[in-house]
Amino acid sequence: MKPYYSDVIQYRGSHYDFGYFQGELLQNSPILPNREKQWKPRRNRHFLVDPETYKDVMAKIAPALLEEIRGLADALHLDMEKAFRLFGGYYLERTQSGCSIFTDSNFMVRNYDSHPRGYEGRYMLYQPADAGYAIMGPTMQITGRIDGMNEQGLVMGYNFTHSKKSGDGFLCNMIGRLILETCANVDEAISLLKEIPHRHSFSYVLLDKQGISYVVEASPRSVAVRESNVCTNHFHLLDEENRYRQEETREREQRILDAQQDTMNPYDAFKVMNSLAHGIFSKKYDAAAGTIHTSAYFPQNLKAMFALGADRKPVILDFNKWLQGENLNITRIKGELEYHRPFVNMEE
Repeated sequence: MKPYYSDVIQYRGSHYDFGYFQGELLQNSPILPNREKQWKPRRNRHFLVDPETYKDVMAKIAPALLEEIRGLADALHLDMEKAFRLFGGYYLERTQSGCSIFTDSNFMVRNYDSHPRGYEGRYMLYQPADAGYAIMGPTMQITGRIDGMNEQGLVMGYNFTHSKKSGDGFLCNMIGRLILETCANVDEAISLLKEIPHRHSFSYVLLDKQGISYVVEASPRSVAVRESNVCTNHFHLLDEENRYRQEETREREQRILDAQQDTMNPYDAFKVMNSLAHGIFSKKYDAAAGTIHTSAYFPQNLKAMFALGADRKPVILDFNKWLQGENLNITRIKGELEYHRPFVNMEE
């Protein structure tokens, strides 16, 4: 077992200032040098079709995010084209991942399965002063969010389906950020997912204070919506978009359904996902399908749980208190994974 950690970062202010603040942090972090090394073999595929196209699309959806990227660029002394490539979340390749999600009317619990070497180890709480909703959740590609909740109680998590037949569009992590930053409820999130271009095929699981969860199956070609409380790594409606082999994801979906039948409270539901005994937490890290974190979000009281690694007691994060101006008394979430390589934030 190797120790791992995720830094907890808290910020209130304008998007430009937030971007500049993050850029200053990144100057003393191994994240960007590690990213460049990881992307170098595939650099010819890591590009934006057209920065002007990206700006036009983003300006219609979340123009304040352009200011965040501008702040990052200024702090890191980057031209905007490179800043868009690094932080824009549009038309970049990414490795595949697994992931499992279970929802109840009052909470969402989620396993994020991927490769540790691509994990940023940053849990962000951000309250904008200019535009958009306040958000909590782990980051990806600095500006994106892997899962999370906003101040309105909208909760989002996504699951990979496949990256074949990709198209021009946003990556899952930036789509997650756009949902949480611009949407107040499930209906608005569904409308956004139908409107924006998708780079790859993913399921987006949504829950708000109304207590009904939806799975939005999205590909570069089509978007379909179903009401459901379980999601793994295959589509139910867009069957033509599925991978050829679906045995493992369908079996994992059934294990979640069976195991969660007997859960009596949110903590029990969290343990079903986080405990090795239930067979949902995965250690397949070399296959980019190992569980890195288990998270849970509670729309009614705006609280969250988060753990790195298996069989861990979660850290409780009170987003409601934070929104009232009370900073969290935590700077780092620690855990252990059965793997030997660090997160990109840990060492170069």
